[in-house]
Amino acid sequence: MKTGYELLLPEGLTDYFDVIDVEEYDTRIILHLDEKILRESEMGDSAYLSKGFYPAVDIQDFPVRDRGLTLRVRRRRWQEKATGNPYMRDWEVIAEGTRLTREFATFLKELP
Repeated sequence: MKTGYELLLPEGLTDYFDVIDVEEYDTRIILHLDEKILRESEMGDSAYLSKGFYPAVDIQDFPVRDRGLTLRVRRRRWQEKATGNPYMRDWEVIAEGTRLTREFATFLKELP
């Protein structure tokens, strides 16, 4: 589903996630994001199965027009087909130790 909200997302996030729903409130916008299926280039010699999703995690990003922006992210539960080992994509959008995007956390650190 293309919403136009994809333009507000951190760089590269749409490579791995689709916006599946948008909730708009007076003080907040919530973008629901689901992780995309692995691409052939990401699998290498292994095959992976999607075993559903982990519970959604809320990540705070830059406010939009005086409304807070929450990214409600659902990551897939991947399992390597041959070994049964879990697999997770490595994406660095969240600032370590926070529930903020890296860009937003950096911005907040620079405020006086």
